[in-house]
Amino acid sequence: MERHEFGRRLADAARGMSGTRHPSETLERVAAVAVELIGPCDVAGVCVLRPGRDDTCAHTHDSVQAMDDLQHELCEGPAMSGAATPDVISASDLGRDSQWPRWSARVVEETGFRSYLGFRLFVEGESLGLLNLYAYETGAFDHEDQLDGLVVAAHAAVALSATVKQDQMHTALASRQLIGEATGILRERFALSSEQAFGVLKRLSSQQNIKLFAVARHVVDTGVLPEPAEQPGG
Repeated sequence: MERHEFGRRLADAARGMSGTRHPSETLERVAAVAVELIGPCDVAGVCVLRPGRDDTCAHTHDSVQAMDDLQHELCEGPAMSGAATPDVISASDLGRDSQWPRWSARVVEETGFRSYLGFRLFVEGESLGLLNLYAYETGAFDHEDQLDGLVVAAHAAVALSATVKQDQMHTALASRQLIGEATGILRERFALSSEQAFGVLKRLSSQQNIKLFAVARHVVDTGVLPEPAEQPGG
């Protein structure tokens, strides 16, 4: 693609990514933009790996999800290095790859993809974001594709960071609102002050080892305080 046209389309894509309202929408847009702007790319996906949580993924084809699942099944693949993952990861022929031999062999056998190009979007603590590109052709991605991919990944990382922060803000606001509702219920039912009602929620959260948000949710949903037997594993 001619450089001026690449720049114009990237600018349009960046505005589109920034305009999304939820991280999942941003991830989907990032994957689509990668296929659109990186010529040899046949399918693309974005995965965000977070400790103790399922991956948050978006992809342009179901085969990308299957390849992500294979990494977890085999404990092998480009996303398995965690914080040690380099900015750019590549394999020109997955049929002869020695970096992840079991994963690569399964990818070729089950999907037919032969080239892989990955970009680290961010590492935050133990969380890792990756942009993954695949092509059916062997040696599909050249040096220029790597440079273009780095530019796309940089814009994607900024857009994703902004939407994640926005989502976290909305979650925090919803949590505070729920705790406020639960405090109001306890105030009215037990003739407590706001401080005393909030203290009850905090004490139950500590005693039963459940999150304050979960205690508040129980009070709002049921109108009663949670019993010890209702805590997880009880």
